[in-house]
Amino acid sequence: MTHALPPALIVRDPAEQLVRLRHRWRAEPAWWVFGYASLLWRPEFEAPEHRPALLRGWHRALRMRSRVNRGTPEEPGLVFALLPGGACRGAVYRMDPARAEAELDKLWAREMPTGVYDARLVPCRTAAGPVLALAFTLARTSPACTPRIADAEMLDILRRARGRYGTTLEYLAETAAALRERGVHDREVERLMALARRHGLLG
Repeated sequence: MTHALPPALIVRDPAEQLVRLRHRWRAEPAWWVFGYASLLWRPEFEAPEHRPALLRGWHRALRMRSRVNRGTPEEPGLVFALLPGGACRGAVYRMDPARAEAELDKLWAREMPTGVYDARLVPCRTAAGPVLALAFTLARTSPACTPRIADAEMLDILRRARGRYGTTLEYLAETAAALRERGVHDREVERLMALARRHGLLG
């Protein structure tokens, strides 16, 4: 049995995705959100409960083009996305039922203004048992998904890309710090941090 949103619910219109998500989510006893990057260090809502979590079938990758938040159309940056395959350690956050509807609207405005992600309900493992959580995933076929990036190009992006929320480099460093604080060792994140240090981008 799959806990992902059925394919019919994955539509390109973000407003339609939200309507269908609400309909599906209202059957669940609690509303959880899976954080794997910026939601770890800048959540959009106050959560009465959060837990370390493991999501299988998806992995964290710095391969989504950002032309607004961490870059511009002329100098695109990068942000993390959940791509198919592997596994990802992060955290799940339970929304307060009294504020969940309004807080979902705020979260959606932040993550889904253009509908670039596929919003899915995915099964996450926690020490207190499994939970079904909202995750923002990215198809490899999405125009926003980059091929694997060579280190030279990555360094250029880390040096130059800046958007309305700051630089790609700052975003990478904040995510790395949040993962370390939670005892999560992500080899690729740490490799990118080491690359940035070797080239004098970080102290």
